[in-house]
Amino acid sequence: QVQLMESGGGSVQAGGSLRLSCAASGYTISSRWMAWFRQAQGKEREGVAVISTGGGIIAYADSVKGRFIISRDNRKNTVYLQMNSLKPEDTAMYYCAADLLPGSMAVAGLLNPGRYNYWGQGTQVTVSS
Repeated sequence: QVQLMESGGGSVQAGGSLRLSCAASGYTISSRWMAWFRQAQGKEREGVAVISTGGGIIAYADSVKGRFIISRDNRKNTVYLQMNSLKPEDTAMYYCAADLLPGSMAVAGLLNPGRYNYWGQGTQVTVSS
């Protein structure tokens, strides 16, 4: 059974940092594209960052570019999201997603939540001003 378990969320003041982790079990991520998404209350789920199997291709949503860093450790079967210079508008539930389905390789396509097979339960990030 595939399980993706996010951790590392919490409450932080604006300007602070958090590091999210997504550990996979029952599933090997080394051959899979991985991504982070977020969903604020009352809003649609949006793509944050995506990373290819070996980490050679990385893309970010414009809203987080320059502040967030996605990385992966295939030996640990884990993906990370380092979030710096956090803003109140970053407040959301953050989800890990795995296994990109075939389709457009444009950034918008890579960050389309409908393109991913597996999802974690999410971890809450709250940024106060």
